[in-house]
Amino acid sequence: MARGSAGESVLHKHLRVLQAFDALRPFLTLTEIADASSMPLSTTHRLVAELEREGLLERMPDRSYRLGVRLWEFASRTPGALGLRELARPWLAAVHARVRQHTQLGVLNGHDVLFIERLSTRDAVLNATLIGGRTPLPVSSSGLVLLAHAAPELVDEVIAADWPAYTATTIRGGDTLRAKLRHIRADGFAVADGYIHEESRGIAVPVMGPHGIVYAAIGVVVANDGASPQPAIELLTMAAAGITRALEEAYLPDGTAAPDAARGIRALVGSSQRSLDYFASLEGKSGLVHEWSAVNGR
Repeated sequence: MARGSAGESVLHKHLRVLQAFDALRPFLTLTEIADASSMPLSTTHRLVAELEREGLLERMPDRSYRLGVRLWEFASRTPGALGLRELARPWLAAVHARVRQHTQLGVLNGHDVLFIERLSTRDAVLNATLIGGRTPLPVSSSGLVLLAHAAPELVDEVIAADWPAYTATTIRGGDTLRAKLRHIRADGFAVADGYIHEESRGIAVPVMGPHGIVYAAIGVVVANDGASPQPAIELLTMAAAGITRALEEAYLPDGTAAPDAARGIRALVGSSQRSLDYFASLEGKSGLVHEWSAVNGR
């Protein structure tokens, strides 16, 4: 991989440009990108031009930039988070219809929980979660569920790196965190009372994948009013079991491992077998075949 004069790969520099954008800064000028990525303006100009040519950035009429739709196109081809999001959406909606606050789905990403879906009502309690946003693992109920079922090495890394304290009740210290994780593994759920904001409580349970590993966490954010979390826990546990069944049907039809291509398409679009067969019949033709071939690796 090509590397710059400072030993940093060209790819990493491109990623620094893309990482300059976030939910609060969806549109940035060239100067703002350079400042956020800590690179010279001349270097930023060259990288931005390359990303724009490839459709990974788009220039707006006012000469600002935004992330390009092509990034979404690439992400949509993975049978990972987006496929999980499609399969989980009906169960998230069912939980949300009962809770009427915030319902969300998160996956493990480094030392953070990455939220890939969230449903909310206008008058819901305060919640810092955004779709596509990250939260440090120890401060979120979903993050704690994921960390509780992660490799011990990751727990060590998280403790060594530390995490911010948002309120007086945010977990602090490695020993306290390890004890909390032991309780979560034993109980099968996590409750985080006021960890990010005093008025909000997070409740989450793990979503198991078809091979018995934790794929995600499904949770709610509700009022931190001292009410029993048990009704929400039972609701989330039922939804998590439903998502697990959907994952098994998508990835393990008839109890056996599906061919890679069919497994990928089924997880992405939740498609019927007839639809999958039709996708396969399009191979070698124009149009929709591109989507099939992308997952099929051809």
